[in-house]
Amino acid sequence: MTALANIAPLKLDRTRQSAPQVFEVLRELIVSVQLEPGTVLQRAELADHFGISQTPIRDALLRLGEEQLVDIFPQHATVVSRIDLSAALQSHFLRRAIELEILTVLCVLPQAEHGDLVRRLNASLAVQEAALNPLDIPKLALADLAFHQELYAAASVGPLWTLVRRQSGHVDRLRRLNMPEEGKPQSIVRDHRVVVEALARKDAPGAQQALRQHLAGTLAFVDSIKQRFPDWIV
Repeated sequence: MTALANIAPLKLDRTRQSAPQVFEVLRELIVSVQLEPGTVLQRAELADHFGISQTPIRDALLRLGEEQLVDIFPQHATVVSRIDLSAALQSHFLRRAIELEILTVLCVLPQAEHGDLVRRLNASLAVQEAALNPLDIPKLALADLAFHQELYAAASVGPLWTLVRRQSGHVDRLRRLNMPEEGKPQSIVRDHRVVVEALARKDAPGAQQALRQHLAGTLAFVDSIKQRFPDWIV
Protein backbone atom coordinates (compact mmCIF):
# COMPACT_ATOMS: atom_id res chain seq x y z
CA MET A 1 0.00 0.00 0.00
CA THR A 2 1.12 3.60 -0.54
CA ALA A 3 0.51 6.63 1.62
CA LEU A 4 -0.67 9.27 -0.82
CA ALA A 5 -4.39 8.60 -0.50
CA ASN A 6 -4.19 9.41 3.22
CA ILE A 7 -2.10 12.58 2.99
CA ALA A 8 -3.70 15.93 2.28
CA PRO A 9 -1.68 18.40 0.21
CA LEU A 10 0.78 20.23 2.42
CA LYS A 11 0.66 24.02 2.46
CA LEU A 12 4.20 24.96 3.34
CA ASP A 13 4.99 27.74 5.72
CA ARG A 14 7.59 29.58 3.65
CA THR A 15 9.17 31.00 6.81
CA ARG A 16 10.16 27.48 7.89
CA GLN A 17 12.23 24.75 6.31
CA SER A 18 10.29 22.09 4.40
CA ALA A 19 11.78 18.97 6.01
CA PRO A 20 10.49 19.63 9.57
CA GLN A 21 7.02 20.33 8.20
CA VAL A 22 6.95 17.10 6.20
CA PHE A 23 8.25 15.24 9.25
CA GLU A 24 5.49 16.69 11.45
CA VAL A 25 2.77 15.73 8.96
CA LEU A 26 4.02 12.19 8.44
CA ARG A 27 4.69 11.64 12.13
CA GLU A 28 1.19 12.73 13.07
CA LEU A 29 -0.32 10.42 10.43
CA ILE A 30 1.69 7.51 11.81
CA VAL A 31 1.10 8.25 15.50
CA SER A 32 -2.62 8.83 14.92
CA VAL A 33 -2.68 5.38 13.22
CA GLN A 34 -3.91 6.80 9.92
CA LEU A 35 -0.90 5.17 8.26
CA GLU A 36 -0.75 1.45 9.01
CA PRO A 37 2.40 -0.64 9.47
CA GLY A 38 3.70 -1.70 6.09
CA THR A 39 2.56 1.49 4.35
CA VAL A 40 5.20 2.39 1.75
CA LEU A 41 6.56 5.94 1.86
CA GLN A 42 8.10 6.52 -1.56
CA ARG A 43 10.37 9.52 -1.75
CA ALA A 44 9.55 10.52 -5.33
CA GLU A 45 5.80 10.20 -4.83
CA LEU A 46 5.92 12.19 -1.62
CA ALA A 47 7.98 14.91 -3.29
CA ASP A 48 5.42 15.21 -6.08
CA HIS A 49 2.55 15.16 -3.60
CA PHE A 50 4.01 17.93 -1.45
CA GLY A 51 5.37 19.90 -4.38
CA ILE A 52 8.95 19.98 -3.09
CA SER A 53 12.27 18.33 -3.92
CA GLN A 54 13.25 14.90 -2.67
CA THR A 55 15.94 16.25 -0.33
CA PRO A 56 13.57 17.46 2.44
CA ILE A 57 11.53 14.28 1.99
CA ARG A 58 14.69 12.24 2.58
CA ASP A 59 15.55 14.29 5.67
CA ALA A 60 12.03 13.87 7.07
CA LEU A 61 12.12 10.11 6.53
CA LEU A 62 15.51 9.88 8.24
CA ARG A 63 14.08 11.64 11.30
CA LEU A 64 11.17 9.21 11.34
CA GLY A 65 13.70 6.41 11.15
CA GLU A 66 15.54 7.82 14.17
CA GLU A 67 12.28 7.55 16.13
CA GLN A 68 11.81 4.00 14.77
CA LEU A 69 8.46 4.95 13.24
CA VAL A 70 9.62 3.78 9.80
CA ASP A 71 11.93 1.04 8.60
CA ILE A 72 14.36 2.25 5.95
CA PHE A 73 15.68 -0.27 3.45
CA PRO A 74 18.40 1.55 1.45
CA GLN A 75 17.87 1.55 -2.31
CA HIS A 76 14.61 -0.29 -1.81
CA ALA A 77 11.80 1.24 0.26
CA THR A 78 10.78 3.04 3.42
CA VAL A 79 7.78 1.56 5.22
CA VAL A 80 5.85 2.44 8.35
CA SER A 81 7.13 0.22 11.14
CA ARG A 82 5.13 -2.04 13.39
CA ILE A 83 4.63 -0.97 17.00
CA ASP A 84 7.61 -2.04 19.09
CA LEU A 85 6.17 -3.08 22.45
CA SER A 86 9.59 -2.95 24.14
CA ALA A 87 10.09 0.64 22.98
CA ALA A 88 6.57 1.51 24.17
CA LEU A 89 7.31 0.13 27.65
CA GLN A 90 10.56 2.08 27.89
CA SER A 91 8.96 5.38 26.86
CA HIS A 92 6.15 4.75 29.35
CA PHE A 93 8.75 4.22 32.10
CA LEU A 94 10.48 7.48 31.17
CA ARG A 95 7.30 9.52 31.06
CA ARG A 96 5.97 8.10 34.32
CA ALA A 97 9.23 8.83 36.15
CA ILE A 98 9.34 12.42 34.94
CA GLU A 99 5.68 13.23 35.49
CA LEU A 100 5.57 11.77 39.00
CA GLU A 101 8.41 14.11 39.96
CA ILE A 102 6.69 17.00 38.19
CA LEU A 103 3.62 16.55 40.38
CA THR A 104 5.79 16.83 43.50
CA VAL A 105 7.19 20.11 42.19
CA LEU A 106 3.76 21.48 41.29
CA CYS A 107 2.37 20.85 44.76
CA VAL A 108 4.92 23.22 46.31
CA LEU A 109 4.56 26.07 43.82
CA PRO A 110 3.98 29.53 45.31
CA GLN A 111 0.29 30.07 45.95
CA ALA A 112 -0.32 32.47 43.06
CA GLU A 113 1.41 30.21 40.52
CA HIS A 114 -0.37 27.19 41.92
CA GLY A 115 -3.76 28.84 41.65
CA ASP A 116 -3.10 29.92 38.05
CA LEU A 117 -2.06 26.37 37.17
CA VAL A 118 -5.20 24.85 38.64
CA ARG A 119 -7.32 27.31 36.66
CA ARG A 120 -5.50 26.45 33.42
CA LEU A 121 -5.89 22.73 34.05
CA ASN A 122 -9.60 23.14 34.74
CA ALA A 123 -9.90 25.03 31.44
CA SER A 124 -8.14 22.11 29.77
CA LEU A 125 -10.63 19.72 31.38
CA ALA A 126 -13.46 21.75 29.86
CA VAL A 127 -11.94 21.30 26.38
CA GLN A 128 -11.63 17.57 27.02
CA GLU A 129 -15.24 17.35 28.20
CA ALA A 130 -16.37 19.10 25.03
CA ALA A 131 -14.57 16.44 22.98
CA LEU A 132 -16.66 13.72 24.63
CA ASN A 133 -20.06 14.90 23.45
CA PRO A 134 -20.14 14.41 20.57
CA LEU A 135 -17.08 12.16 20.73
CA ASP A 136 -14.16 13.60 18.77
CA ILE A 137 -11.15 11.32 19.18
CA PRO A 138 -8.59 13.57 17.39
CA LYS A 139 -9.69 16.58 19.45
CA LEU A 140 -9.51 14.57 22.67
CA ALA A 141 -6.06 13.24 21.78
CA LEU A 142 -4.75 16.78 21.24
CA ALA A 143 -6.36 17.98 24.47
CA ASP A 144 -4.81 15.04 26.34
CA LEU A 145 -1.34 16.01 25.12
CA ALA A 146 -1.94 19.69 25.89
CA PHE A 147 -2.94 18.78 29.46
CA HIS A 148 0.31 16.96 30.10
CA GLN A 149 2.41 19.58 28.34
CA GLU A 150 0.92 22.16 30.70
CA LEU A 151 2.29 20.18 33.64
CA TYR A 152 5.83 20.27 32.21
CA ALA A 153 5.62 23.99 31.47
CA ALA A 154 4.33 24.79 34.95
CA ALA A 155 7.23 22.87 36.49
CA SER A 156 9.69 24.82 34.28
CA VAL A 157 10.89 21.66 32.51
CA GLY A 158 9.31 22.29 29.12
CA PRO A 159 12.27 20.89 27.14
CA LEU A 160 11.69 17.51 28.79
CA TRP A 161 8.31 17.39 27.05
CA THR A 162 10.14 17.49 23.71
CA LEU A 163 12.35 14.63 24.88
CA VAL A 164 9.38 12.56 26.00
CA ARG A 165 7.46 13.20 22.77
CA ARG A 166 10.46 12.13 20.70
CA GLN A 167 10.50 8.79 22.51
CA SER A 168 6.75 8.19 22.61
CA GLY A 169 5.74 7.26 19.07
CA HIS A 170 5.15 3.58 19.78
CA VAL A 171 3.21 3.98 23.01
CA ASP A 172 1.20 6.81 21.45
CA ARG A 173 0.13 4.48 18.66
CA LEU A 174 -1.01 1.94 21.23
CA ARG A 175 -3.04 4.66 22.94
CA ARG A 176 -4.68 5.72 19.70
CA LEU A 177 -5.63 2.12 18.88
CA ASN A 178 -7.14 1.78 22.36
CA MET A 179 -8.77 5.21 22.64
CA PRO A 180 -11.96 4.40 20.68
CA GLU A 181 -12.78 1.49 23.00
CA GLU A 182 -16.01 1.93 24.94
CA GLY A 183 -15.45 3.94 28.10
CA LYS A 184 -11.80 4.77 27.34
CA PRO A 185 -12.34 8.43 26.33
CA GLN A 186 -14.36 9.05 29.48
CA SER A 187 -11.71 7.38 31.64
CA ILE A 188 -9.01 9.68 30.24
CA VAL A 189 -10.92 12.78 31.30
CA ARG A 190 -11.91 11.22 34.61
CA ASP A 191 -8.27 10.42 35.45
CA HIS A 192 -7.21 13.95 34.55
CA ARG A 193 -9.91 15.37 36.80
CA VAL A 194 -8.67 13.31 39.76
CA VAL A 195 -5.12 14.57 39.13
CA VAL A 196 -6.33 18.18 39.09
CA GLU A 197 -8.40 17.73 42.25
CA ALA A 198 -5.39 16.31 44.08
CA LEU A 199 -3.16 19.10 42.79
CA ALA A 200 -5.69 21.66 43.96
CA ARG A 201 -5.37 20.17 47.47
CA LYS A 202 -1.57 20.05 47.08
CA ASP A 203 -1.88 16.32 47.69
CA ALA A 204 1.21 15.02 45.89
CA PRO A 205 0.71 11.31 46.77
CA GLY A 206 -2.90 11.47 45.61
CA ALA A 207 -1.97 13.17 42.35
CA GLN A 208 0.80 10.64 41.76
CA GLN A 209 -1.52 7.69 42.35
CA ALA A 210 -4.03 9.12 39.89
CA LEU A 211 -1.28 9.67 37.33
CA ARG A 212 0.02 6.12 37.72
CA GLN A 213 -3.46 4.79 37.02
CA HIS A 214 -3.88 7.12 34.06
CA LEU A 215 -0.60 6.27 32.36
CA ALA A 216 -1.01 2.53 32.99
CA GLY A 217 -4.43 2.45 31.34
CA THR A 218 -3.33 1.58 27.81
CA LEU A 219 -0.60 -0.89 28.74
CA ALA A 220 -3.10 -2.83 30.84
CA PHE A 221 -4.93 -3.62 27.60
CA VAL A 222 -1.93 -4.58 25.45
CA ASP A 223 -3.07 -8.20 25.08
CA SER A 224 -6.50 -7.06 23.94
CA ILE A 225 -4.97 -4.58 21.49
CA LYS A 226 -2.71 -7.30 20.08
CA GLN A 227 -5.70 -9.57 19.55
CA ARG A 228 -7.58 -6.87 17.67
CA PHE A 229 -4.56 -5.67 15.69
CA PRO A 230 -2.24 -8.70 15.37
CA ASP A 231 -0.30 -7.23 12.44
CA TRP A 232 0.45 -3.97 14.20
CA ILE A 233 2.62 -5.04 17.15
CA VAL A 234 5.94 -6.84 17.58
